[in-house]
Amino acid sequence: MAKPITTFTCSACGATHQKWAGRCDACGAWNSITEEAPLSAGPSAKSLGAARGKALVLSDLSSTEPEPPRAASGMAELDRVLGGGLVPASAILVGGDPGIGKSTLLLQAAASFAQQGLSCIYVSGEEAGAQVRMRARRLGLGDAPLRLATETNLRDILTTLDAERPDLVIIDSIQTMWADMVDSAPGSVSQVRAAAHELTSFAKRRGSAVMLVGHVTKDGQIAGPRVVEHMVDTVLYFEGERGHQFRILRAVKNRFGPADEIGVFEMTGRGLAEVANPSALFLSGRDNPAPGAAVFAGIEGTRPVLTEIQALVAPSPLGTPRRTVVGLDAGRLSTTLAVLEARCGIPFAGLDVFLNVAGGLRVTEPAADLAVAAALLSAREDAALPRDCVLFGEISLSGALRPVGQTENRLKEARKLGFSTAIAPTQSKLGAPTGMKVRQMPDLAAFVGEIFGAG
Repeated sequence: MAKPITTFTCSACGATHQKWAGRCDACGAWNSITEEAPLSAGPSAKSLGAARGKALVLSDLSSTEPEPPRAASGMAELDRVLGGGLVPASAILVGGDPGIGKSTLLLQAAASFAQQGLSCIYVSGEEAGAQVRMRARRLGLGDAPLRLATETNLRDILTTLDAERPDLVIIDSIQTMWADMVDSAPGSVSQVRAAAHELTSFAKRRGSAVMLVGHVTKDGQIAGPRVVEHMVDTVLYFEGERGHQFRILRAVKNRFGPADEIGVFEMTGRGLAEVANPSALFLSGRDNPAPGAAVFAGIEGTRPVLTEIQALVAPSPLGTPRRTVVGLDAGRLSTTLAVLEARCGIPFAGLDVFLNVAGGLRVTEPAADLAVAAALLSAREDAALPRDCVLFGEISLSGALRPVGQTENRLKEARKLGFSTAIAPTQSKLGAPTGMKVRQMPDLAAFVGEIFGAG
């Protein structure tokens, strides 16, 4: 029989090592490598073949099954991100920065589901019951038919859930759960993986929906092994800046709905309030357009969202100019600056560049390239863009403007908010609504020449 091999796993990124080290080679974290107990040697292949198991039920692709039933929470933004509502027997992982409002969101969600008639249990491993009840009273949820437990022992939690058979279980958080069959401390890679496996198995076995709260690392990734994200059906990230009152609930994985769907909330004194029209929220205060501001007509999941991209260009006293980006990919900013200089002859050497997405939203769509370039040029030339104009389009390295998808939805959202002009790539499939004028540009040089009179 082969001797079991002991492995060492990084608790920060999940990378495995053959021996212990003070620093993880994969992520660079110090003192994060812990020893994992070896798996016991299982039966040999010969014994597996000899012991006959249960035959599988096979079907073909033409088989039809009814759509899974969904339970609406009454919170339209949450239901949108979940794909239309809560699916029974689903496992959902919710991650976010400390203090961003994860516990508040899930307490409100649990109370809302309970008020819709679902049996809900909220298990807190981080706070005492009095703390959770105090938050519930502050949110006006003191009378919600929600049952509460404070426990970290996974065996006791699963025994209770097997007896109660709730429709929804919320575990806050997965890093505090302790499985007594795993010989390691709570929060370690082994404990998180074992707890997630047991809770996901419970969800599939009993038909209950399970929502797990996950801590995040300094890089913004959910702490623990990445296999946890593969186990669950849905992964949600709760995003936002503490200085802003807006919060974004984003689906990065969803087996029951579209990924990259977002729900927008506003943090108030009585908890999280839904924002039905985020475009109007992110564009507030645009009465007097200023240089360096451009409105981007973007798509988040299936929802069109208009956001303001702000730029500031100033002479740099440093030998190496600063490039500061908030809410966008810094690599795309560097690419856009290089294309403006190489293809349009507009240099940014010796200039500090600051770029920001208003409202704390994070934009990952390549279609924002044209709006970024417009904001940079507007700030550099100290010339404001037209107030009623939106922009979208991807910039290639050759300087050409590439078309993007869902053009019609972008234009409809812009028109609904009072914009009458759009600048888009030439090859875009247009379905402009009444009253919307679309100016099509073949490349970035033509855009610079027509809008800013240069190039």
